[in-house]
Amino acid sequence: MAQITLVRHGQANSASTDEHGYDKLSPLGFEQAAWLGDHMRETHQTFDSVYCGTLRRHIETAQSMKAEEYAPVTQDARLNELAYFDLSKAYEVYSSELMPTSSEAFAIHMPRLLDAWKAGHLQDIPESFAAFEDRVSAALEDIAARSDRALVVTSGGLIGMVTRQVLGLDIHGYARMCLAIMNTSTHRVTRVGSSLALTQFNNIAHLEQTGRHHAQTHI
Repeated sequence: MAQITLVRHGQANSASTDEHGYDKLSPLGFEQAAWLGDHMRETHQTFDSVYCGTLRRHIETAQSMKAEEYAPVTQDARLNELAYFDLSKAYEVYSSELMPTSSEAFAIHMPRLLDAWKAGHLQDIPESFAAFEDRVSAALEDIAARSDRALVVTSGGLIGMVTRQVLGLDIHGYARMCLAIMNTSTHRVTRVGSSLALTQFNNIAHLEQTGRHHAQTHI
């Protein structure tokens, strides 16, 4: 029975306003990832394959987790995040809404952006909503076909898309899932019959002990 454990990367450079500047772990992000790796080893979790996206924050998270101790880490660009900064700039052109600067505004902005993206209203963007959906689905199916227990280090938007696909969520449900996903949280999908089922969501056991509550971050 194929089982895939998805990990959102550690806290990145959240002060940035573009894709390139965002794509590196903060000091806390490195610490979160190291704690997750320690927790996985302490709880005797095992994986026969390890994957991550090609983004710097994915690679740094996998390295800080010492994920290579399970298996060589395979980088796969299909596991990369949606380009939120680029999409936000296109959405600003479409709607005149500026990219948010607070978590409250972000919670309003994200479903509107995703809805416009899905509807095909955004121009000059790296990929369509349908293309993102297809690459996520293809990557997960390939990993599930090749592995019994896979570890995948990726991003919140991609993990949210996985939950959308396995739970049949609408665009607003997808946005709510994305907004809930915490840095270095773990999520699990398991093949049940001919399809994948969500069997774990947003686990942060490695951040729940005394002295680590400050590390429970969303951005």
